Amino acid sequence: MPADRSRPIRIFIVDDHALFRDGLVRLLSADDAFEIVGVEGSPEAAVPAVMSEQVDVLLLDYALGEVTAAAILERLRQRGFAGKILLVTAGLPDREAIRMIRGGVAGIFHKQHATDDLKRSIIEVFDGNVLIEAHYLRKLVQMVADDEVPPVTLTNREKQILGFLTEGLANKEIASELGISESAVKASLQMLFSKTGVRTRSQLVRVTLERFRDLL
Repeated sequence: MPADRSRPIRIFIVDDHALFRDGLVRLLSADDAFEIVGVEGSPEAAVPAVMSEQVDVLLLDYALGEVTAAAILERLRQRGFAGKILLVTAGLPDREAIRMIRGGVAGIFHKQHATDDLKRSIIEVFDGNVLIEAHYLRKLVQMVADDEVPPVTLTNREKQILGFLTEGLANKEIASELGISESAVKASLQMLFSKTGVRTRSQLVRVTLERFRDLL
């Protein structure tokens, strides 16, 4: 289900390049759809700064000097960060991209793309969609193909919901397709979170593509 659009999307920016960081602030502040609630250039100060604000979408630079984005992501998870994370990068190795996807980022945005694409990506992530390029997902499936994964038994309803989830449908749309209530969809998603050991919608999509593709 799309998130609340009655207010601006609250954004926190973590980037150690002042020129790019300041450009993002000017770009997004000029759009009523967004509200900048925080900006941080120091990786060491990023986590407490983010946790002190109500953040919908965190724009997290991948290259942060000696402190990696993966380290910040792990610290945020340990502290219970509930917002969405859009990784912003000028480029990163596939293995690092997979590491970030496994860590729960909702999307990966490349800095060479247009500014309007960034705005659309922020809105998509805020709405609960997963923005991961197909070649990263293929790499992810390939990398886990030989992993030993505990078996998980899924009901037919859960398989249907996972299929719709990978197509990008919101809870309300899934409920309409299946002829059930939205609360029933939410209950099934909570059961799927429990069965797969994940905590977010984006992680559930990742696990589905890794482990249950053949069942859908």
